[in-house]
Amino acid sequence: MVTLPAMVKMAMSDDASSPAASEPQIRVKLLGGLVALVAAFLLAALLMLVQQSNRERDAALVRKQHSYDIVVLTGQIGGAFGQAEAALGRYVINGDRDTGTVYYDQWRRVGSMLDDLGDLVHDDPPQAGRLAHLRALYQKRGEELGPPAQLASLKKGWSAISLFAVAGKSPTLKDIGATLQAMADAENRVLGKRSDFAADQTDRANTLARLLSGVGMMLALSVIALGWLVISALAERRVARDIADIETDRAQALEQAVIERTAELRDANLRLIAEGQTRAEAEAKLRQLQKMEAVGQLTGGIAHDFNNMLAVVLGGLEMAKRRVEEQAREASRHIDSALEGANRAAALTRRLLSFARAEPLLPGAITPGRLLTDMSDLLDRTIGERIDVRIESDADVWPVWVDAYQLENAILNLAVNARDAMDGEGQLEMRATNVSLADREVGTLPAGNYVRIAVTDNGTGMSPETLERVFEPFFTTKPAGQGTGLGLSQISGFARQSGGDVAIESVLGDGTTVSIYLPRHTGDVRAAERAPAAATPKANVDVGTILVVEDDPRVRAATGTALTELGYPAILCGSGPEAIDQLEERDDIGLVITDVVMPGMTGPELAGQIRANHPDVGLLFVTGYVGEAGEAESFKGSEVLRKPFTLRALADALSAAASNMRSAERAA
Repeated sequence: MVTLPAMVKMAMSDDASSPAASEPQIRVKLLGGLVALVAAFLLAALLMLVQQSNRERDAALVRKQHSYDIVVLTGQIGGAFGQAEAALGRYVINGDRDTGTVYYDQWRRVGSMLDDLGDLVHDDPPQAGRLAHLRALYQKRGEELGPPAQLASLKKGWSAISLFAVAGKSPTLKDIGATLQAMADAENRVLGKRSDFAADQTDRANTLARLLSGVGMMLALSVIALGWLVISALAERRVARDIADIETDRAQALEQAVIERTAELRDANLRLIAEGQTRAEAEAKLRQLQKMEAVGQLTGGIAHDFNNMLAVVLGGLEMAKRRVEEQAREASRHIDSALEGANRAAALTRRLLSFARAEPLLPGAITPGRLLTDMSDLLDRTIGERIDVRIESDADVWPVWVDAYQLENAILNLAVNARDAMDGEGQLEMRATNVSLADREVGTLPAGNYVRIAVTDNGTGMSPETLERVFEPFFTTKPAGQGTGLGLSQISGFARQSGGDVAIESVLGDGTTVSIYLPRHTGDVRAAERAPAAATPKANVDVGTILVVEDDPRVRAATGTALTELGYPAILCGSGPEAIDQLEERDDIGLVITDVVMPGMTGPELAGQIRANHPDVGLLFVTGYVGEAGEAESFKGSEVLRKPFTLRALADALSAAASNMRSAERAA
């Protein structure tokens, strides 16, 4: 290809060598060659400017895409926050572990997206500051949503819903949205500036291209005498290339727009499919929850009737044992066997009530060290002689306000778990100590004084992965059929219901320590003495005539017989209204023994009327099933006797009720 300088040089050489060329013609040709040479250099300079402009345009487009990525990611983070909170809302309603897993996955996804956002804004100090604030809000919001999630995992549905509602009113959520919006607005401003800069660079490139075309035309005109056909061909090809570039850019922009729209439609379709699946799963879980609620109610009802029958059996057996004369030893042996069977049935009934969540929580002031000591024989029988049980307690351990039976059951469950971890042989240590905790030193407990009951074994221990899930309901490391996975979750629920918490420390291959923290009780302590067995319990307090309110005629008759045997005059009635009539007609009634669950008027409702109209009459609740009617607040200040009961238990309960009456009289 012949270049313009070469053409000028050839023209100059030809003109100079031609003898016929006149001096003016030579000057004109020299001027034309000079103009062509200057135009060539100008063309080269314009080409360099066009290349530089194209590079700056590409860099501006890259910066524009970076800002666009930040804006999109802030929107995705806001959506992920919403999805996590929606999953938690479903979790606290249905309590399903899979829904809880969705919540925890979404919450971790938010953290991952915050890390991605940090990679994008690390070189922007204002945006990095906003991201640091957003990370703090993410941590704070996780702490606000942790308690309802934990309660939901413990099947404390109403409590979890209440805490979730409180968390929903937190200003943290609004602050998160405001921070995300601030980041998006700031980046949108930057995006606008970068878009304007990119547009300016594009305009500059187009302007330079037009200027380049003009110079080319000037160059073509200046050298038209030397090769206007060649210049015209080059100009046409240049125009064609510009048009092709423009069409290519338009095609690429259209293709990118189609790709983005297709991605949006695909994401929307996936969201619709996921929402449909979530709704179907929620409906299925709701149906299963309704089935389980019906099973629980059925279990509670069976336990109620079973307890009534056991009360009759135990009362009748005790009365028969007291009156047997012929073949006393043989008859006594058979009656003792029947009593043992009835007591085992009563224990089974109590487990059924625990399953149905109908066992009443009856707290009282107890000394943990003494409770551990009294459990020594029970622990030896339960976990076997191959395990060395060591029980220690500080001399001045503070009292706590808990349900003694539930605490014994929790300690017994921990001992059984330790036995399984030690494969039936090893050393088990139990210790009660006083501790003063700082705020949130253990779980979410506030600062204060607590009693720590620690159960330590030298078994197999647990891995960190297992430790993270030990309090999840239905999670167990035992083989199928050897564990339900409810033990530690129930212990945790009991401790928190009593105002405390549970902590666990374990090293794989080096044993486990489970610590129950219970708040110190500062009131009076009435030691729960273990009453020695008496051959013939007698009435030792004067409470006047006793009114028995029981809807089951068999239990009512058995209770009346037991009171007569103890030497108390008794009046029997079958309902709350009938009892109110008796109280209005007679003035010799000093104590009312009432069942809790009765048709028409429940025991707590009857007690409310008695306290209002007959404040000098004492109350003794007898219950085998509490259910909805049983609230611990309704029993406050009154003795509670669990069915089935023995004569000794009845006599002790009457003595305690009389003591409560005397205390109330002194307080008045």
